[in-house]
Amino acid sequence: MKVKKFVALFLLMMGLLSAIAACQPTQDKIVIGTKNFTEQVILGEILAQQIESKTKLQVERKFNLGGTFVCHNGIVNGQIDLYPEYSGTAYTTILKLPVITDPKQVFETVKDEYVRRFKLAWSVPFGFNNGFAMVIRGADARQYKLKTLSQAAAQTPKWTAGFGFEFLNREDGFPGLSKTYNLKFAGQPKVLDLGLLYRALQDKQVDLVAGNTTDGLLSAQDLVVLEDDKRYFPPYQAAAVARQDLFQKHPDLRQVLDQLGGKLSEQKMRELNYRVDGKKEDVKQVVKEFLQSNLGSAV
Repeated sequence: MKVKKFVALFLLMMGLLSAIAACQPTQDKIVIGTKNFTEQVILGEILAQQIESKTKLQVERKFNLGGTFVCHNGIVNGQIDLYPEYSGTAYTTILKLPVITDPKQVFETVKDEYVRRFKLAWSVPFGFNNGFAMVIRGADARQYKLKTLSQAAAQTPKWTAGFGFEFLNREDGFPGLSKTYNLKFAGQPKVLDLGLLYRALQDKQVDLVAGNTTDGLLSAQDLVVLEDDKRYFPPYQAAAVARQDLFQKHPDLRQVLDQLGGKLSEQKMRELNYRVDGKKEDVKQVVKEFLQSNLGSAV
């Protein structure tokens, strides 16, 4: 009887241990994060589906986390393994380096410094540059014959500006822009949610906003991007940033991510953004079709 009880107890313990193990997160799971705007979610989903289709790794999506610092701190602290970033943002906002305009120099510096300072690695760039776009209504551009930021400076004392919180405070954002172009506004710029910038512009709540060059709504609405004629903004090449130990643990993963290199043009990214933002299509389906068309794979 004692033997039977021992066996029964042993089997019960083994069952409990198996149940506990099943509840533990798998070591082959990758956590992908993104910032809180449409393009980032699309890029995060592209990374997720690419990994799911090319490897046996599981992916956990932690999208819409917040701004640059939230994602950077998350990956440094190990809360996420991977997220999409832009070279110019990393160069000025994270590394705190003075603005330069050479895309290759910016990217190489960022790649080297991220390894040295944070043990983070960059993938091959996706193929597009997503810079800040200072946007006004088309009617105002035509009325005042405005094409450049220098020309717009004469009108801004009568205007109200609307910016995201991060743009108001970052090294390559509003403080330096206003000095470069001597921009003065009727009052303090309004702090707006990034998803409401163009609506506020169209509703005449503001007269100038800081969007992005790949925003889908730029080609769908009567809006004009003012030329950065003094070349204030640095290049913003998009790529994936990953923890170095992730590539050490999964050596094939770098090649899987690098397959996305050069696959996204600025026009293609704008198109994907518009399908999600303007047409309200499902992000996962949009990404699936993109991967099928450009890499012949999707989950």
